Amino acid sequence: MDGTVDGFRYGAVTPVAAYLMACLGGALGLRCIVRSLPNARSWKPGWLALGATCIGCGIWTMHFIAMIGFHVQETRVRYDVATTVLSLVVAVVVVGIGVFIVGYRGTGGSALAVAGGVTGLGVAAMHYLGMAAMRLNGDVAYEPVGVVLSVLIAIAAATAALWSAVTIRGFLTSLGASLVMGVAVSGMHYTGMAAVSVHVHDTTGGTWAGESPMSLLLPMLLGPVVFLLLAGVAVMFDPLLAMAERPSAARRGASAESPDSGNSVRAPRTPRHQKGSPARRR
Repeated sequence: MDGTVDGFRYGAVTPVAAYLMACLGGALGLRCIVRSLPNARSWKPGWLALGATCIGCGIWTMHFIAMIGFHVQETRVRYDVATTVLSLVVAVVVVGIGVFIVGYRGTGGSALAVAGGVTGLGVAAMHYLGMAAMRLNGDVAYEPVGVVLSVLIAIAAATAALWSAVTIRGFLTSLGASLVMGVAVSGMHYTGMAAVSVHVHDTTGGTWAGESPMSLLLPMLLGPVVFLLLAGVAVMFDPLLAMAERPSAARRGASAESPDSGNSVRAPRTPRHQKGSPARRR
């Protein structure tokens, strides 16, 4: 029989908490990428790797916080540990590929398209790997249209996030970009969840096994959350992060200043039509 699926068992608590974690991971990742831009003053690969890890952990944490609220009335839901951990690894590695592409190749048309496509597919792969980690007394099926739409949303969100990471410098604009990224990632998740249906087996012959959501997900979520908090402290107290936002302003200020500023006085230029001797002007 078809199971009764409920993705909001705890009401708005899990969607809001999931959204906030997606925003936190996105904000830290964007700031780390900004920090990597002044090559002469930063260790670029390290900051890019930290940014990718922040974004990947934020997306993964968002997914499984949201999944705490997932419930099938006719059967309990459990999770396989190995597949759950694999989904985290996939999220970090694939997001890292996209981040390194834009970090070294910029946001040109082809580079951004490849980076956004790879990262978006990685986000979708993380989502569906996380879904594959579920163990329940039934079969999980997906509506193809919802799956395709969720993948397209993931690609669009990843492309926009990578573009903003390289082009946006200010703190407030980066914060706004992370909020939009959180909406897109959460929207991708719940679009994919709307495509889920469960066919429950005979409840007397359940052979499923695995860890319950509370016993597995809550301890596993603790690690990424602590990592994001520590990364936030590192980014917040980095004295050179602000310098990543200054070069453009400094260049604008330098171009606006007169080259004759200071105490030196320059003789006025003689108009071209007045050059020459008085005799020649007659």
